[in-house]
Parts: sequence; structure tokens; C-alpha cells
Amino acid sequence: MAVLLWMAPLVVGLLLWSSGHALVFYFKKCFYVAWMMVLALLALPLCVLKSGGRDVENMRIVRALVWHVKYFLGLRFQVSGWEHLQTPGPYVIISNHQSSLDVLGLMEILPDRCTMIAKKELIYAGTVGVLCWLGGIVFINRKKTSDAKSVMAAAAKTMLDQQIRLWVFPEGTRNQRGDLLPFKKGAFHLAVQAQVPIIPVVFSSYSNFYLRKEKQFKSGTIRLKILPKIETKGMTSEDVASLADKSFDAMRSAFLDISGLACGNGPAGH
Repeated sequence: MAVLLWMAPLVVGLLLWSSGHALVFYFKKCFYVAWMMVLALLALPLCVLKSGGRDVENMRIVRALVWHVKYFLGLRFQVSGWEHLQTPGPYVIISNHQSSLDVLGLMEILPDRCTMIAKKELIYAGTVGVLCWLGGIVFINRKKTSDAKSVMAAAAKTMLDQQIRLWVFPEGTRNQRGDLLPFKKGAFHLAVQAQVPIIPVVFSSYSNFYLRKEKQFKSGTIRLKILPKIETKGMTSEDVASLADKSFDAMRSAFLDISGLACGNGPAGH
């Protein structure tokens, strides 16, 4: 009887997984969140034992533990442009942001000594929030521009002093509208202040397998394209706007290409 009770949730899950109902969406989402919490709980003592506390090197542990999650969700990644991440020294990675599933793609290609810049609210996400702190993630308050600028300035100094890389989502929020949102300038100020290159990373559209509003979550393939680095040496704050535009244009072109979408007009505001 105990075995049957233990197996019941698994059987229900498998039945939902094979159906086309919206319950599949909720089951996969709940499983994803719950399993990431469990993995974070497992990672916490490992990070403390490895580094003694907050350290970007802990991201290696996170990367190793999270790598398998894609298989549970029926996702696969096709990566091109690996060679562009072989750039030595610090750099800023920028990528489009569609959902929390981006974390899986991030961990698929995360280079050594690389962590993220994330919204401050993430630190309160239970065991995941604690793990993010241990992994050296830089938290910003998106509602206070002055705070965000000071954090970016400090992050630029940390990049150079500790020789780390930082991953930033320049759209500033999740976006599943079939195009890119206009970029916020923080990532580009960061790269210019530190005089380090920018490496754009583009996730293909999730619309063929994951649609949040329509409650659709099927198996699918995500194409990840790593673009050539964009140098910032010699640039000043006056070059930030044109740097953001150049990065946006390159990433949008790649996004439309790897997503199989027709090239149209850019989003409002760009």
C-alpha cells in the first residue's frame, strides 16, 4: 500500500505529461519550481564546503546540478558559436529573456567564473535565493535607477578585481512577444566602465513549445546562438546608446533567423 501511495503522484504526472490538457502546463511548471528548490537545497552545503560562503566559483556546482533538468521537461539545446565564449578575462554576456526556463540555457553554456545580475526580489525565493547569493549573483533594485547605477559601478570594479564575467538580461523583464524589447542601458554602462567586451547570446523563440498565456508546455528544442564579441575599449558613456543599438540589431537579426521568423519592424520605442 505504501508503495502504491508513493507511486500515485508519479503515475498521475506521467498521464498528465502525455495529455494535451492545460494541466500539463501546471504540472511541468510546478515540477520545475519544486525540483529547482530541491536542487538548491542539495547545493547549499556543497557550496559552503567548497568555498566557505559567497563565491562565484559556486556557480560550477549549480551548473553541474541543474544540467539534467532539461531532460525532465522534454527540452533540448542546439548551441552554435561556442568559440566566442573562449575569450580570456572578464566580459559581459547579454541575452534575451523569455521565461524562467532561460536559466537552463544559461547553465548549458555558462563559462567559468561567470555569475549573473538579477532583480533583488530573487534573493527571497527560498533555497534558490540563498543559492543565488552564494553564487555571487549581483542583485539590483530595478525600481530605483540611482541604486542600479551604483550597483553597476561596483560590479564593474568587481569584474576587474576578481576577473569574473557577468550575465545580464538587457530587456530588463521577461518577454514572450515574438521579438526583443528595447534594451536598457545598464549592461552597456557596465561594459564601458570596465572596458571589457560584450558577448551577445540569443535564445530562439519558445513559442513552438511554451506559451504562458495559452497554458502550453510541450517538448521542444531551443537554439542558442553565441555571437562574436563586441569590443568596448576606448568607449565612453557617450558611446553607450550606439553600443546598445548595435547589440540590439545584431541580436534581433539572430533571434529572427534562428526562430524562423520573418523580419519586420522593431518593437515600439526602438
